[in-house]
Amino acid sequence: MSRFSHQLELLPCSPANPTFSHSIQPPPALALLPAAKLSDAKDSGAPPPPAGRTLDLHRPMLQSMPDTRQQTFDEIYGPPENFLEIEVRCPRTHGVGRGMYTDYEILCRTNIPAFKLRQSSVRRRYSDFEYFRDMLERESARVTIPPLPGKVFTNRFSDDVIEGRRAGLEKFLKIVVGHPLLQTGSKVLPAFVQDPNWDRNSW
Repeated sequence: MSRFSHQLELLPCSPANPTFSHSIQPPPALALLPAAKLSDAKDSGAPPPPAGRTLDLHRPMLQSMPDTRQQTFDEIYGPPENFLEIEVRCPRTHGVGRGMYTDYEILCRTNIPAFKLRQSSVRRRYSDFEYFRDMLERESARVTIPPLPGKVFTNRFSDDVIEGRRAGLEKFLKIVVGHPLLQTGSKVLPAFVQDPNWDRNSW
């Protein structure tokens, strides 16, 4: 006998119809149920559970998803919770000769509770702004008050000078009303921008 035939005889023979030692196990969900329960379910003729029932395991995950509802028109375009808009406009020059002066309209829109009116319009002259700034410094020592536009001694009633002063006063006022401590803690600020009878001598 050759060397190759000897090696073949040493190999175990495979049966013609091989069998497997591992039996096919039922799915875990079915294996947990007693056999009687399975047969009862088949014999009872009850309809199978609806297809949607298989998603019960995922229901907590779906419930935790963020709300994707669309915002309403008012929510998108409505005013913010707290707002304060200020505008200095419409300068007017009064008097003649040495008694001439220019005043400016202050238009205020707000919903901050410290301000009595949601919308107001008052007129103030440059000297009123000077008194107002001095009062703010005395009232709010912890806040740095911005400077006013400088005084003009020549051609102060020309259109260019008046417009430059209007822009400077508006910039000053926007900084002041935008400060959170002054918005809620100042008493002179709401009166200055809203009270038509504001008297600088009463402060």
